Amino acid sequence: MHIYFLQHTPAQGPGRLADWLASMGHSFNMRPLYTGELPPPQLHDFDALIVLGGAMSIHDDAAHPWIRRERKLIDRVLKSSRPVMGIGFGAQLIADALGAIVSRSPQPELGWHRVTRSDRCDLDLPESFDAFHWHQEIFGLPEDSTPIGASEASPVQGFSWDGARVVALQCHLETTRGWLNDCLDGADDSVHALTGPWVQSFDEMRDGQRRLDRLAPTLDRLMTDWLQPFMY
Repeated sequence: MHIYFLQHTPAQGPGRLADWLASMGHSFNMRPLYTGELPPPQLHDFDALIVLGGAMSIHDDAAHPWIRRERKLIDRVLKSSRPVMGIGFGAQLIADALGAIVSRSPQPELGWHRVTRSDRCDLDLPESFDAFHWHQEIFGLPEDSTPIGASEASPVQGFSWDGARVVALQCHLETTRGWLNDCLDGADDSVHALTGPWVQSFDEMRDGQRRLDRLAPTLDRLMTDWLQPFMY
């Protein structure tokens, strides 16, 4: 399969997603939308779409005009038969496109926190797992969607839709050591100033090698489960 990544910031690339795709023989392209130089790809350019994370809000259309064109592509993919996955900001865009409310969270969630799998989840995920979080906005469940799980800070950590053709995740299962360092190094002063019960220090976030090691097979299971029905 050929996968397209939509990237919104240099600090949040595909991480382990790229490693998994390459190891399974899939090809992929990156589209750095944040440069404003290239439009989103066309529907015929890919077999599956992955919408990555970003520090901006989905309501920042004025500051980031490319968001409007990205929304149009996501709408077309949702109406097609192609699989699409959104992570963080990407998940919020998908939730919004499906009619869910996306709003500022009363408590930001940054760092390593436990996610508990929903009894209704239709994806191959552990009953609970530690994942990396990097978000200040939350979303509700779209109509006809299936919840993936919850954390203490976020009652909706993601959902699947249309028989798990569409997957949206708040947490970042794609995290690797390099991805984590890029994310933290790219944080601006407003992120450094955040406090709260679910905001870890940057030192705590970096001290997560065991969690990184356990996270890799969790992503592998999810990706296999998500793409297997569409492989040909």
